Amino acid sequence: MANDGGRKQFWKRSGTKVPGSIQHVYGAQHPPFDPLLHGTLIKPGSKPPTTPVKLKKVSTFQEFESNTSDAWDLGDDDDELLAIAAENLNTEVVMETAHKVIQNHSKLQEQHKFLEEHPQEEKQVESAELSAVTCGDNRLVKSVSEGHTSSSSDNASENSSMQRSQSLPQTSTPPLVSGMADFSTSVTPALTEREASRLDKFKQLLAGPNTDLEELRKLSWSGVPKRVRPIAWKLLSGYLPANVDRRESTLQRKRKEYFAFVEQYYDSRNDESHQDTYRQIHIDIPRMSPEVLRLQPKVTEIFERILFIWAIRHPASGYVQGINDLVTPFFVVFVCEYIEEEEVENFDVSSLPEEVLQNIEADSYWCMSKLLDGIQDNYTFAQPGIQKKVKMLEELVSRIDEQVHRHLDQHEVKYLQFAFRWMNNLLMREVPLRCTIRLWDTYQSEPEGFSHFHLYVCAAFLVRWRKEILEEKDFQELLIFLQSLPTAHWGNEEISVLLAEAYRLKFAFADAPNHYKK
Repeated sequence: MANDGGRKQFWKRSGTKVPGSIQHVYGAQHPPFDPLLHGTLIKPGSKPPTTPVKLKKVSTFQEFESNTSDAWDLGDDDDELLAIAAENLNTEVVMETAHKVIQNHSKLQEQHKFLEEHPQEEKQVESAELSAVTCGDNRLVKSVSEGHTSSSSDNASENSSMQRSQSLPQTSTPPLVSGMADFSTSVTPALTEREASRLDKFKQLLAGPNTDLEELRKLSWSGVPKRVRPIAWKLLSGYLPANVDRRESTLQRKRKEYFAFVEQYYDSRNDESHQDTYRQIHIDIPRMSPEVLRLQPKVTEIFERILFIWAIRHPASGYVQGINDLVTPFFVVFVCEYIEEEEVENFDVSSLPEEVLQNIEADSYWCMSKLLDGIQDNYTFAQPGIQKKVKMLEELVSRIDEQVHRHLDQHEVKYLQFAFRWMNNLLMREVPLRCTIRLWDTYQSEPEGFSHFHLYVCAAFLVRWRKEILEEKDFQELLIFLQSLPTAHWGNEEISVLLAEAYRLKFAFADAPNHYKK
């Protein structure tokens, strides 16, 4: 290619590794593998299909709304919304509603940025909000899919609203939606009330003699409160049984079993047959995030044991780079069970009692093992699971945003150069740890969340940056951007929008076989 020479000279002069180049992935049982060079890689060539997408003919708004309640919820009781949304809706209404939700979130973000840049406008917004509060207490809210209200014809709007109430969910208007929390301190009590209400729902669900796991999944899709996240994750992952009476005995048995593995296998880390595995684990742990946590000797010791035992007990894959990142969310969440600090990253783990540390270590091992059971083909020889998912991502993006797909292709950017890491590390290197934990709330609530739903999250994540991607007209700059996306400021709001968009894509494309066409 004409610009290949320029690219090579650029990186030769700078002395920097080409962004997007894939590091060799080391496994205990197999030699390094480079997915860009491997002969079995599916070659891109066929143009994306242009056949219109056929959506599901019949679905219910209840199913769709309940799975994305974080995006719809205005802060009132979810159960009231679900009770009203009992009738079937056609697909167009559902898709329009999801699209409006995402648009509304984007508008709120833009408004927030505007107020930050123009503080003098904030008072005007607050006064407008206060007037909305005074006239909104006794008014029904239209469905999001209607998109707007008419101030000039209140009576007609109310009549229309009442007619629509038979098919679309409505609820009394709270003072302000949760997305406006940053604009006015008056919203804070309402937000706190909503959080308290969600926490109560979780506590009630978990307090019964047998936890309804299906209900727990529905409730957890929109995020799990920090105080109940440890027990919720253990149940969602399948580590703990639904029956309360069996949980304590299960924990004791599994923790004892894990440390029996440690006693049996860990001393063999210095054996010649296992030296490569242990050495690679030892190299990879300092690369993990967050930095303060990984530099603690006690944390390093715990992670080395967890990863080595898993590798020895799973010889089909052994240890592969990327698995080390998957321990961190479980470890951080389970540490929160025993401490009050808001930021676990800055907590001295060694100050916890030894028995507590052993419990955290064993629980993290078993939950990570449950996760990896569903995506182990990502880490077996030649990593076929990741190759397949990257190819599926490419096909999906070509369908949902052909302009972005064409732009990447024109500048010779291969999806493997940036999306390999997205699949290998489950986006953990792309977003802050707090966002990863929030993502995993939903992944563990979705059927095949880590293997299947993650694909749609990656597609939504890529298209989220379409404006910036299309502005880049250079191969190197495109790769640099895609490998260091500006997400350091991200929080729950951004992740909620991303998940809502991912669910919309899944709803539209999961049953459309052409986007998996090879």
